[in-house]
Amino acid sequence: MAFVAAVSKRSSVVRGIKRPSTPYLLLIPGLAWLAMFFIFPLINLASTSTQTPGDSGEVGVYVQTFRFANYFDAFSGARDQFLRSFLFAFIATVLALAISYPLAYAIAFKSGKWKNLLLVLVVAPFFTSFLLRTVAWKQILGNEGPVVAVLKFLHILGPQSGLTASAFAVVTGMTYNFLPFMTLPLYASLERIDPRTLEASSDLYANGITTFRKVTFPLSLPGVVAGTLLTFIPAAGDYINATLLGNPRTKMIGNVIESRFFDIVDYPTAAALSFMLMAAILIMVMVYVRRAGTEELV
Repeated sequence: MAFVAAVSKRSSVVRGIKRPSTPYLLLIPGLAWLAMFFIFPLINLASTSTQTPGDSGEVGVYVQTFRFANYFDAFSGARDQFLRSFLFAFIATVLALAISYPLAYAIAFKSGKWKNLLLVLVVAPFFTSFLLRTVAWKQILGNEGPVVAVLKFLHILGPQSGLTASAFAVVTGMTYNFLPFMTLPLYASLERIDPRTLEASSDLYANGITTFRKVTFPLSLPGVVAGTLLTFIPAAGDYINATLLGNPRTKMIGNVIESRFFDIVDYPTAAALSFMLMAAILIMVMVYVRRAGTEELV
C-alpha cells in the first residue's frame, strides 16, 4: 500500500509540472512565415477567383460576388493547355527518371573517389539562372547548332526542318532543367542501400537483373517517388520553357495564367486556373503516392 501511495504521489507531482514552452515558441517564426507568405496569399487568391468586374468597367478593378462559375469558364477556355501541361510534365518526368537512375546508381556504387565531384557536377546547373539555361538550349537546338547539324547529316531531319519552336524542344528543356531534382533523391536513396544486401542476393544465385529487380529497385523506391514528384510538380506549372522553346501550339497552363495576370489583367480567371492546377496536382500526387506504397512521404 505504501508503494502504491508513493507512486500515486509521484504521478500527481509529475502532472503538476508544467511542460516547457520553448518548443512551441520556436515554432512561432516558422508559422508566421508560413502564414504571411503562403496562407494569406492563398486566401487572397481564393477570394480573387470568385470576383467579377466592377460597375465602373475600369480594367483590373473587380468586386467580390462569389461567382464560382469562374472556375467552369476558366477550365473550358484552357482545357487544351491543362492537358498539354500534364502530358509534357509526364514525358519530361519519365525521361528524367530514365537518365537519372543510371547516373545516380553509378555515383552511389561505382564512382569511388570521384563521388563528390560528380555530385557537384549534378548541382552545377543551379549555379546558373534558370532563364539562361533555357536560352542556351534554344541555341543548342537552333538550326545552326550541333544537334540539328548531326541529325541532318544522318538524314534524320530534312534540309528545311528544325527542332526549335516545337514540343520536342519544350520537353527537352524541361527534362534538362529539372534533371537535378530527380538525380539527387535517387542518389540519396541508393546510397543508403547496404552493399551487403546486394552481396547476399548474389550468394543466393541471383544474377544482376534479378538483383536489381528484386532488391535494388524496391529499396530505392522512396527516392523514385520523391524524384518524380519533385520533377513533375514544377514541370506541370512551368511556362519559361514553353515561352522560349515552344510556339503558340505548345503553350502550357502556366503561360495562360501568366498572360491572364499580366497581359489581359483578368485576375479572377488567372486565380481560378491557379487553384485548379494546385488541386489537380494535389489529387494526382496523393493517388500516386498511395499506389506506390510510400504514404510516409506526404
